[in-house]
Amino acid sequence: MAVSIRPLRPTIGGEVEGVDLTKPLSPEDVAAIEAGMDEYAVLVFHNQNFTDEQQKAFSRNFGALEIPGKVSNIQKAEARRIDGQMADVSNLDKDQNPLAKDDRIRMFGLGNRLWHSDSSFRAVPAKYSLLSGRIVPAQGGNTEFADMRAAYDALDDKTKARIEDLVCEHSLLYSRGKLGFEGLSEEETANFKPVRQRLVRTHPVTGRKSLYLSAHIGKIVGWETPEARIFIQDLTEDATRPEFVYSHEWKQYDFVVWDNRQVMHRVRAFDDLNERRDMRRTTVAGEEMTVEQAA
Repeated sequence: MAVSIRPLRPTIGGEVEGVDLTKPLSPEDVAAIEAGMDEYAVLVFHNQNFTDEQQKAFSRNFGALEIPGKVSNIQKAEARRIDGQMADVSNLDKDQNPLAKDDRIRMFGLGNRLWHSDSSFRAVPAKYSLLSGRIVPAQGGNTEFADMRAAYDALDDKTKARIEDLVCEHSLLYSRGKLGFEGLSEEETANFKPVRQRLVRTHPVTGRKSLYLSAHIGKIVGWETPEARIFIQDLTEDATRPEFVYSHEWKQYDFVVWDNRQVMHRVRAFDDLNERRDMRRTTVAGEEMTVEQAA
């Protein structure tokens, strides 16, 4: 059966059938999926009961894996629950129990409920994120995706001209600071040194322009900080209007792939103190910076 994709929303999201991602794929299937990503920016696959090795193998069809580490989180290596080449975006400790209410990792992870783009805080930001729902809560925990291409297209010409050459600083310091997260060590603060990204990106295949927004933005180069932050907040509110958003309601073994060059996303709240949510993400590394970094 050939790969087929059904649109989920007018501008974003496709539901894929006709492929078992746990098995090696033909070059034709890989090409069809990548073409679908270029068009829909978010692809949903159902009933993909991965092992970690199978998920990594599938992800490598689209590039090298980005390895999580100290630039991405505050979790120590010895506290990791899953494969070190994957990001653990769950609410579970090493004993598979929900994290305590005041657990530092839980507090830091609440930042995922802000609109963001994965790894925009890296000098070379991520290409794809690939998320496997191993255990999902009975209610809540949806993941929402906002189409940054459609959001850019909807801007008036004056705003497009104003933002065309703007460069922003991204850091986990900014996104976690919005939540009042405190107590970072000197090492953690150094790990989260801000990087620069263009505010307007052009997709390397389609040529479409999109906004590169994220909760990780704290400054616009050359602007006063208060003016920059209120401007980014206004852009974000406009870019996440309902007509630009697809909300994915997870079922066990759903697998969702999104293009960080074209969308923002956020997770919605669920009863994370009592329900288990085991979500494992592989990330395909990007290939180039959006702008040259300051020394």
